[in-house]
Amino acid sequence: MIPVVVAAGLFDLGKSLIDKLIPDPVANAEAQLKLMEMDQNGRLNELQLQMSSIVAEANSQDPWTSRARPSFLYLFYAIVAFMVVAAPLIGVIYPEKMDLFFMNVTKGFNAIPEALWYTFTVGYLGYTGGKTFEAVKGVRGPGK
Repeated sequence: MIPVVVAAGLFDLGKSLIDKLIPDPVANAEAQLKLMEMDQNGRLNELQLQMSSIVAEANSQDPWTSRARPSFLYLFYAIVAFMVVAAPLIGVIYPEKMDLFFMNVTKGFNAIPEALWYTFTVGYLGYTGGKTFEAVKGVRGPGK
């Protein structure tokens, strides 16, 4: 599987090569269209591979495997709920401490590597997309 950054670089390289090597506007447009189709097919195949992995984990009989993503998401839900609900309520009681609190929270979130945010985003979107797909197709197993 080619990483998205590499695939995007190959696509841009292909576009520039087509522009330089094919001066005829009609042939150039056809080559650009073919390149876009290849790019879309590659991205679609990558997405299908990711979705099949997510669905396989969700359908696993091992409770540690099948519950890992939901547990991770519940943790983030708890953090968001605390930040949106509890922190302002605490701020009513201790308003002088809120600047320090949010400064520390900002430092904490900035300490998380960007790759981990991407991993969370892909995991979240993949999990919810997989569950939505299962619900639409009616393929959820018992107790899921």
